[in-house]
Amino acid sequence: MNDFMKFIQKLIDEFTGKPSNKNTNTETSYQDIGPKEPTTPSQLPNLLPLILVIVLVGLFVKNNLYVVEVDEFVIVRQFGEIVKVEDLPGLRFKVPFVQTITKLPNKILIYDVPPAEINTLDKKRMMVDYYSLWRVTDPKQMIESLRTLSAAESRLGDIVYSSIRTELGKMNYGDIINDKKDSRGGLDEVVNKQVNETLDRNLSGIVLVDIKMKRADLPASNEESVYQRMISERESTAQEYLSQGDAEALKIVAETDRKVAEMLSKAEADAMVIESEGEKEAARIYNASYSKDAEFFNMYRSLESYKTTINGETVMILPLESPYLKYLVGR
Repeated sequence: MNDFMKFIQKLIDEFTGKPSNKNTNTETSYQDIGPKEPTTPSQLPNLLPLILVIVLVGLFVKNNLYVVEVDEFVIVRQFGEIVKVEDLPGLRFKVPFVQTITKLPNKILIYDVPPAEINTLDKKRMMVDYYSLWRVTDPKQMIESLRTLSAAESRLGDIVYSSIRTELGKMNYGDIINDKKDSRGGLDEVVNKQVNETLDRNLSGIVLVDIKMKRADLPASNEESVYQRMISERESTAQEYLSQGDAEALKIVAETDRKVAEMLSKAEADAMVIESEGEKEAARIYNASYSKDAEFFNMYRSLESYKTTINGETVMILPLESPYLKYLVGR
């Protein structure tokens, strides 16, 4: 670099006509202390070639020096063939007109997988939306097989969609939207493993770091019909519950009526038994009482019959000697 600056200074001295001020016999040098002569307009054309040389040298250096950042790979090609990959930070130089460079990110990238429509195991259609984290692991393989980052993302999206469609096609709709169930728990890990195996087989030079589901919705085209069907199903279920309730109510009422009838029948039977036993006991008491005084019993029977046969309008024609009138006339 010092030689280059000396060369530039020499060119300036030659174009301006200024002596080099160097003493060939000694190692010391001197400078004029007096004021410098200003550059006249007639001297400007002589400086143009020098300025042009400086500009060309600057462009040459700028176009052939490159910086390797911490978070990037730099692929150096020579006549289109990859000759080296730079991943250590620093300033590098490439051969002019022979080598070209391509830069790739050396960090985790986010790829939003486009929402896709899939069919579940129970023949229901749904929209799933995923995002994936990926990175470049082998820049040379990635450039040779996929060429560009956009092509790598497109290829990654195709593989992810294929794996997701296959795995979700083995699950029911309810299992997919409920991530707490065991059947959904390892889905992301399974998809991640399958995608990386496919990338390795294809020598893609990239790896899928992680993948997660953002949402799972019904397709917009059949949301309304699905909602109406859900309403109909809920109404049908509610009607079924009502019918079951009515049937259970009738069953309970019938069972209660049966028990009531049994209780009444048993109570009536018990009452009749008690009544018969009471009548039996009363007859025994009457017999025991009447047997003590037969005359009193006959009088009592006659008086009781008078209550039934005689009232204010009763007309009876009986002989005076009739035993029935014995107690009535006092004889």
